[in-house]
Amino acid sequence: MKRLLLALGLFTLAGSSFAAVKPCEALKAEIDAKLKAKGVASYSLEVVEKGAAAGKQVVGTCEGGTREIVYQRR
Repeated sequence: MKRLLLALGLFTLAGSSFAAVKPCEALKAEIDAKLKAKGVASYSLEVVEKGAAAGKQVVGTCEGGTREIVYQRR
């Protein structure tokens, strides 16, 4: 029983570290690099508040889910 409680406690701590908050600029740079690697041209990535995408395609969330990165072809 003690081992079970210890294991549950360790999994809880490990789970919270995997859900770390990612800065928007870092995520935007990662998405930009992936798009360029695939040969995508003429696009824009924009960081907006959550829910403000207004018809644009959301390609990522950042800062704990409070902001979104939207993709739009030009």
